[in-house]
Amino acid sequence: MFDHLQISMPRERLLVGLADIALAPLGWRRPERPAGPPKRVLLLRLERIGDLLMVLDAVAAARAAWPAAAIDLAVGSWNAPLAELIPGVGRVDSIDVPWLAREGTGLSWSGLLARAGAWRERRYDTVIAFEPDIRTNLLAWRSGAPHRLGYWTGGGGHCLTDALAYDRNSHVSANALALIQHASGGATPHSAPGPHLVPNRSAEASADRVLAGRDATRLIGLHVSGGRESKQWHLSRFAAVGRALTNEAGTTVVLTGAASDKGIVDHVRRAIGDRPIIDTAGALDLPGTAALLARLDVLITGDTGPMHLAAAVGTPVVALFGPSDPRRYGPLATKQRVLRVQLPCSPCGQVRLPPERCRGHVPDCMDGITVDAVVQAARELMAERAH
Repeated sequence: MFDHLQISMPRERLLVGLADIALAPLGWRRPERPAGPPKRVLLLRLERIGDLLMVLDAVAAARAAWPAAAIDLAVGSWNAPLAELIPGVGRVDSIDVPWLAREGTGLSWSGLLARAGAWRERRYDTVIAFEPDIRTNLLAWRSGAPHRLGYWTGGGGHCLTDALAYDRNSHVSANALALIQHASGGATPHSAPGPHLVPNRSAEASADRVLAGRDATRLIGLHVSGGRESKQWHLSRFAAVGRALTNEAGTTVVLTGAASDKGIVDHVRRAIGDRPIIDTAGALDLPGTAALLARLDVLITGDTGPMHLAAAVGTPVVALFGPSDPRRYGPLATKQRVLRVQLPCSPCGQVRLPPERCRGHVPDCMDGITVDAVVQAARELMAERAH
């Protein structure tokens, strides 16, 4: 149906506009809202790891706003292990939408609508869609909830009873909190203090295993994969940072990454040389990685899922930003340093399809970040943590 709306921006807008017209009749009948606070709430966050982690403040605010409600969360299967670690969430429902799942693994549209129709049996009072996406809004409508909130700016506002504008100059977290504020009818709720992910015993045991026998005063995490070419910093500079920080007694570098990152992690490990290093690439699942990141004194990373994961468990973060905008996607860590260079073209937001001149090499907006700036930021955060 709308599986391939990412062809080009003008064509995408045209298709969404046409689909919006087709969906207009869905808004003609507005169900009567139940009186009082909701008893059953469903939150929809179907996107990637970082997208889920950036709405944890809103999930905590929903729990604070409706302390007696059952609050369920629908996520992609890739995020289900993390969703299980979010305090205050009851049921976690995995639903893989075809525009985000790996090729051939997502549900068909008939399967999606059937799954969303099954939500009717749970009789949700309120459904909140955290994505400004016409397709997610259609799934919210299919739930049959009398109170459906989301954003009209991605299309599908007719599927909602309450449609807000998504502010593209504000952080993802601020937009999500605005939905909770509107749904609860009160002032903007603040999230509960403390980390918003709590690793379980199994995750802690995994972290214990990779750190076993290591005696270090400080653990400095390096996540060297940018995830995309446009966000990749120089591997040689990551190695230089590792060498500089391990010159200090008692400091060990912890290399993080997925199994697919093993090649570049090995490259950085060899470049750092004979220094205290723990290589965890491919050794941990997401909950185990969360537990490991919680043990670090600081994580140095680009704009990645692990950046948001470290923030969610309360770890200080040095974040290297290039084409993406930290005002919208920056880490929500209590202690952080966001490093970027001021260029006329940055942040361009063209992460998936960068300009031709920025392809095949580290783009200027990432190249301008120096080793000295990263080392200084890490030392400042460690000093703050020590005090």
